Amino acid sequence: MTDSQKDLSGLRIDRETQPKAARFPWLKALVAAMVVIVVAALVYGALLARSPIDVDVTEARVASGASTTVLNASGYVTPRRRATVAAEITGRVTAMLVEEGMKVESGQVLARLDDAELRAQLGVAQSERDVALKSAAEIEASLSEAQRALRRNREIAASGLVSDQELERSETETKVLAARLELSRQQVEAAARRIEQAEHNLDNCTVRAPFAGVAVSKDAQVGEIVSPISAGGGFTRTGISTIVDMESLEIEVDVNEAYIARVQPGQSVEATLDAYPDWKIPARVRTTIPTADRQKATVKVRIAFDALDPRILPDMGVKVAFLESTQEKGMAVVPIALVPLDAVRKDKGANVIFVVKDDRLERRAVQVGGPIGADAQIQAGLQAGEIVVVRGPEDLENGQRVRMRNKAP
Repeated sequence: MTDSQKDLSGLRIDRETQPKAARFPWLKALVAAMVVIVVAALVYGALLARSPIDVDVTEARVASGASTTVLNASGYVTPRRRATVAAEITGRVTAMLVEEGMKVESGQVLARLDDAELRAQLGVAQSERDVALKSAAEIEASLSEAQRALRRNREIAASGLVSDQELERSETETKVLAARLELSRQQVEAAARRIEQAEHNLDNCTVRAPFAGVAVSKDAQVGEIVSPISAGGGFTRTGISTIVDMESLEIEVDVNEAYIARVQPGQSVEATLDAYPDWKIPARVRTTIPTADRQKATVKVRIAFDALDPRILPDMGVKVAFLESTQEKGMAVVPIALVPLDAVRKDKGANVIFVVKDDRLERRAVQVGGPIGADAQIQAGLQAGEIVVVRGPEDLENGQRVRMRNKAP
């Protein structure tokens, strides 16, 4: 081997001693990138696990009294005394003294009608009475003179100085004057009655409130014609104002006749106005109307409020729950918690509630009773005072961290 050949053999690469990793330099970079991605995903998942979820919560309330709902119904607030006040005569309105929402007292003037013609009729009746009185006085004087003449003629008739014909004429004149006096007195009485009628018609021009209450409508304006009966064409008003006795407000509901046996006079009721769904109003059954509606197969039930409130207005929608005390049924009193209906969730056919403890969720299976207005009765699985989730994500899980965003009333 020459020297030049030795020099060239020293330049040859020995592949047997070369590291295998050096054959694929991109493999190491790929493994490193995958490790970084996995670590980042784990860190991100841990951060998500630690991030609380916002939920709306409320406190479970204890049910008022130991009672259960036996029947639910809906109806309206109605007054026992409501009157659309109208004039008793037809006339033109000259003054309206009532406005919507005004409190009125019994006998208070609501409106006045044009009374010019009726005042004239009253004047005519008074004049006729005066004429009849003067005519009666004149006839009475003539009768008195005729009676004196008759007595004289009778006294001297025995002596023959007065003829029988003269005596008969004197008696006849006295009877005629007595009859005319009686007729004149009856005319005076008739004139007095016409005066009373004219005064009554004149008084009807003033429209008054029949009882104390609140005016809920103003049905006529100055210048309009009002009448106690409806006139053709629809241009004549038949009412002045509608008055409602706010002290007589009650609830009227229709109960299916199949369940009317569950309703008894004096039974406790919990009412919930549609305008105030979170306000539970105690009430009691006042009466059941003893007749059924053949078309709807319902029986009307009237419910009286235990105490009235200015927020209760006529014709408001209301839902009622007829209650039955467990003591009345001889059962042991079991505390019942009330929560909004939205707090109860369905999970595989079971009723569940999520309770918040130490900012974490605790899933509870509960036994739900009948609803009371917008609330559900929780008969088992929850105690009054515990914090429950009302609104939140659908995928809530046991042990999940939460942040109470808003505490519902």
